[in-house]
Amino acid sequence: MARRRGSGRGGERREGPGAGGRGIAVRVRTARGRSVSSTRWLQRQLNDPYVAAAKREGYRSRAAYKLLEIDQKFHLLKRGARVVDLGAAPGGWTQVAVGRVGPSGRVVALDIEAMALVPGAEVLHGDFTEAGMAERLLAALGGPADLVLSDMSPPTIGHGATDHLRIVALTEAALDFAEMALAPGGAFVAKVFQGGAAKELLGRLKHRFAAVRHVKPPASRKESPELYVVATGFRGGAG
Repeated sequence: MARRRGSGRGGERREGPGAGGRGIAVRVRTARGRSVSSTRWLQRQLNDPYVAAAKREGYRSRAAYKLLEIDQKFHLLKRGARVVDLGAAPGGWTQVAVGRVGPSGRVVALDIEAMALVPGAEVLHGDFTEAGMAERLLAALGGPADLVLSDMSPPTIGHGATDHLRIVALTEAALDFAEMALAPGGAFVAKVFQGGAAKELLGRLKHRFAAVRHVKPPASRKESPELYVVATGFRGGAG
């Protein structure tokens, strides 16, 4: 690097957070033993329409809607496609991918954290950067990938410049794998932060793919610095 799939399991139909209306906001009082920050987090969770939608539709996390919204815009997940999901835990993206590619497709998910199995996907546990992991992923995929997804995030220390360098390095490692694994015409989606992909990384993406765009899906919280880079039309050949 996802749990039970409900009626909204990533197929063509999507109800979304707005299906049931906004409802009444829930206020949480600070209780003994709970910090103010914990209380704010709990209140945000209770009032988050994406959290409510994820519970209603059987997704393991609200992050599933980020991929649903990205796919709605770029149409990346096709029936029969081979997909690699890096940084998959708890498995929301994996659920969406399985539902969209169907039984004729193949989804391989990986996370450094242990993750419960997702029906229809092969789930691997391990560090993406460790020696031999790329080969494990390729063997599990059974052929070239049509889409490589990376929702990986490194541990942050709160220092903006350092955290940015860490996410860029992780994105570069994911791109190394994508260049090895993707079939010509394939696509790559990765989480980036702050101003988007670094200049060198962006130049590399533009050289290797026909189109490169940044997107902040509506499901990404406004206060979050995360963006996603979406690269389509892999040119193939050696990196």
